[in-house]
Amino acid sequence: MAYREILYDVTDKIATITLNRPQALNAWTTVMEGEVRAALIEASADDGVGAIILTGAGRGFCSGADMNNLNTIQQGATSGGPTSDSVRAVDNAIPGGLSLSNDFSLRYTYFPTVPKPIIAAINGPAAGLGLIMSLYCDVRFASDAAVFSTAFSRRGLIAEHGISWMLPKLVGHANALDITLSARKLDAQEAKDMGLVNKIFPLESFMEEVRAYATEMATLASPRSIRVMKRQIYQALLQSLEHAVLLANSEMPASFESEDFKEGVAHFIERRAPNFTGR
Repeated sequence: MAYREILYDVTDKIATITLNRPQALNAWTTVMEGEVRAALIEASADDGVGAIILTGAGRGFCSGADMNNLNTIQQGATSGGPTSDSVRAVDNAIPGGLSLSNDFSLRYTYFPTVPKPIIAAINGPAAGLGLIMSLYCDVRFASDAAVFSTAFSRRGLIAEHGISWMLPKLVGHANALDITLSARKLDAQEAKDMGLVNKIFPLESFMEEVRAYATEMATLASPRSIRVMKRQIYQALLQSLEHAVLLANSEMPASFESEDFKEGVAHFIERRAPNFTGR
């Protein structure tokens, strides 16, 4: 597929989706939204992809919604149009996507249904919608040049697209109130201290470090195990402990019968690299 506002590349089992409007700090548009979803569908369907990196071109990750389109955004919101979260992701279903509750089938919340790990490589400023997208990725890495802000209260907006639910899960209730109500800027170190990002890497070696992590995951971990565990962890956000334990117990017999379990034991005993099939 030809893309206009993103770049899509698959190299060494890593699919890299790059938001590509660097002149606007990769401000989010409806075109970009559709292309990111299409790229995630493409990566999900590609057996040669083991992990996905989402990043931004130039010095920014994503500065949020393109303010030049504010009138269109307002019209869409008031008419229940494309800005409404009533639009379900099933309209563009992820091939082989993870079976999760309807909570994970809204406009941006569908990221967790992608059956492969999504790594947000936050190279620079991430604000508003850019920050929200990163929250729905599975792992977040920041360069030491990254800056974070919710931005909403300084635009007369509210906590959009489920950030009021997901953000406290990552940073806690008090920190979530702090960074949403104030809309102040956080540097990468404060974001890491809060639990918003997993690791910080120097800007000079940022993508090399992120790719090294993604490559290790894509080559050494069972795709089947990743699919099942990713589903378990997102399901558990809405489950009791008992339900999570019983579900895990029900998954174990199928794991023991899987090709990837047999290969996981064999490559360990034979002291060689794994050759997982995802089955």
